[in-house]
Amino acid sequence: MTDVLLRECPGPPVPCPALVRLPAAPRRARLLGGVAVLATLAVAAAGPVAAQETDPSAITVPGVGAVPGVGMLRGAAPPTAAPAPAPSISASGALSGNVQLDRNAPVTFTANEVEYDQGQNRVTATGGVEAWQNERILRADRFTYDRNTGIAIAEGNVQMLEPDGQVIFAERAELQGGMREAVVNGLRGLLAQNGRLAANGALRRTTENGSVVMDLSRVVYSSCDLCADDPQAAPLWQLRSRLATQDGESKRLRFRDATVEFGGVPAFYTPYLSMPDPGTPRASGFLSPSFGQTRYLGGFAEFPYYWAIDGQSDLIVTPMIASQAPPSLFANYRGRYNFGSMTILGSVGELTGRESSREKGLGGHVFARGNFTLNENWQAGFNINRATSETYLRAYRQPGTGVLTSTVYAEGFWGYNAYARINAFAFQSLRAQDITARIPYVLPNLYYEQVLNRDQLGGTLTADATAFNIYRDEGTKTRRAGTRLSYELPRYDSFGSQWTFRAQADALGYNANDLDLAPNFVVGREDTNTATGNIRAALDWRLPLVRSAGSLGRQLIEPRVQLVTGPNTGRQTKIPNEDSLDFEFTDANLFSLNRFNGRDRQEGGSRVDAALRAAWYFPSGGSLEGLVGRSFRASDEAIFQDRSGLEKRASDWVGRVTLAPTPWLDLTARTRLDGDTLDRRMIDGTAGIGLAPVGLDSTRLTFGYLYELPSPLRLPQRYIREVYAGASTRIGSRWRAGAFGRYDLELERGVSYGASAAYEDECFVFEGRFYRSMAENPLTARTYPSGTTLLLRISLKTVGEFGLRAL
Repeated sequence: MTDVLLRECPGPPVPCPALVRLPAAPRRARLLGGVAVLATLAVAAAGPVAAQETDPSAITVPGVGAVPGVGMLRGAAPPTAAPAPAPSISASGALSGNVQLDRNAPVTFTANEVEYDQGQNRVTATGGVEAWQNERILRADRFTYDRNTGIAIAEGNVQMLEPDGQVIFAERAELQGGMREAVVNGLRGLLAQNGRLAANGALRRTTENGSVVMDLSRVVYSSCDLCADDPQAAPLWQLRSRLATQDGESKRLRFRDATVEFGGVPAFYTPYLSMPDPGTPRASGFLSPSFGQTRYLGGFAEFPYYWAIDGQSDLIVTPMIASQAPPSLFANYRGRYNFGSMTILGSVGELTGRESSREKGLGGHVFARGNFTLNENWQAGFNINRATSETYLRAYRQPGTGVLTSTVYAEGFWGYNAYARINAFAFQSLRAQDITARIPYVLPNLYYEQVLNRDQLGGTLTADATAFNIYRDEGTKTRRAGTRLSYELPRYDSFGSQWTFRAQADALGYNANDLDLAPNFVVGREDTNTATGNIRAALDWRLPLVRSAGSLGRQLIEPRVQLVTGPNTGRQTKIPNEDSLDFEFTDANLFSLNRFNGRDRQEGGSRVDAALRAAWYFPSGGSLEGLVGRSFRASDEAIFQDRSGLEKRASDWVGRVTLAPTPWLDLTARTRLDGDTLDRRMIDGTAGIGLAPVGLDSTRLTFGYLYELPSPLRLPQRYIREVYAGASTRIGSRWRAGAFGRYDLELERGVSYGASAAYEDECFVFEGRFYRSMAENPLTARTYPSGTTLLLRISLKTVGEFGLRAL
């Protein structure tokens, strides 16, 4: 086999050296031989050009145009992507080997057979034709190029591959301008994100800036897969349009006289519909509107507009029009940068007095957070949450709690051994019972921790330093600085026992004004400058006893005893309590040296902590594990609150049981029982059961029970006794559903319940959610008048999303 080189000669009487000449009549040449022919249509060439030296074995046909590339293709399959640009002949006749990849580049093609008609100045290629210009590729059974008009016609199994990955199939395509303009018949398009488009005809043109615009007629679009059993059946949904435009410059698809069909049945008509091009990840424009109804707002409609600001940030602005309230505005900004990310949500609206509190006037909220990397060791961020009132958040259905926390921070990390943090806190209470002047500001709050390498004995020393300043308009203003040293040294004896020596030392200094002594049982206010410290040492012993149960697995019994000693701390009435109010005694802190969760209250004296842990490990990987323990103090110091579990010398019993025999069953229960009477003081139990009923892929059932004594930090002061149940199921890979309910056994009424169902496939999403909350106002002991939410969402993937909310 030989390569075929087509080269244009200036014509008689100038000879072409080393040429194989064809007869003068008929003036037609056909190149055969079963090999692929590589040709370049130099559309920029005009008129005859100078002859060039060529390979003596090549065949030259006058009038075809420049076809360079000897040795580029030797019977191999054509490339699937655009090759490097071959040299072309410019209008002046010079051979250029440095061609830019632009829209004026030559069109190169390969084919099994090329026929040239000199009389009509036409080149015809047949059999596996593939033509490309830069990254635009065309494939067809037959390709005809008229050099007089510059028009190329592709016929039979036409495929056009665009640089953005879109693939267009057609029966016939007429191209000109180097494949930049085309008239297509019987178009079928494969777009990004599984988009499929069909049209009777299309006109494609390229703008001056290189963007492609395609006008289509009698269009059908869908992103759904066809049914494998009946490909002729209508897809789940499809969009039919009389006219459509695919605008490559604005990256949008625009449909005119469009109808959305479900299963071939028309369901929705719109005279105009615009959507982002499926190949465009983000494009500015209006999103699908959503509608809803609430007892506060009446009927309302939202019209979100999406603005793709740049490659790393966007903004959604959503005006809302309601029948019972003035217009309101919501905004959501998102930004991702090389050094971090930021999100800001905000709104502004007006309360009309229809709310339960009869509030009126302009309101709003802002929820913002961000995190930024400063260098390889430091990062900084913020989390800002503010609102005009809880009523506003409820009326406009915005997320929020009774107390909003805002913080700014900076953190430093140095491997696994050092950590530093500086932050500030501000709190906003939305609850009517809170006194705003007593709400604190924390500025600054400093913390640094250093973990030293293990010493020669194998022990680890940890040192930290803390400082904060707390300010209130009314009440205690506290400044505290302190440090803590912790040391831990493990040892093992010949019996398999593990001995662990622990020591902890705290030093704290306080400066406080208007010290509120009421929580410490002393009436009055005063200023104080004081310092305090505490030292605790502990010896922890545990002996894991393991035995084999044969085919039933392994069993473990592990007794554990810890002796803790240190000076008595007393009632600590002259020290403000900022971080140790919320205390709960459980199995998790039974062996902590200081069982307060902060440092303003120090646990002193001597005590013994004891627990027995048992476990059964099954061969299948499941397990049954339980723990029961208690603590005994040597002194009668009243440093813990009543009903805390540690107010007596002998503490309450704490325990935990976990059962997970199989992957589909897990049970966990925690409890605290009175040390004398074994009356329940806290029970928290959860259960999860996984099933596979007939016809369902999987079903998960969850149950829960909670019992707690009244807490001085919780309003109203009452017992909590609730049960919870939930279920979730999945049917195949597309359907899922769930339901839940919470019931208050103490008040004998429901707390909340809800249900959800969703369907999702490659092109369609349907989701429905129902939620009912009977939340209680702690001041009036009445439920809020509105706590029902119904959400319906329909999403046609790549087209848009339609929603309905009833609240």
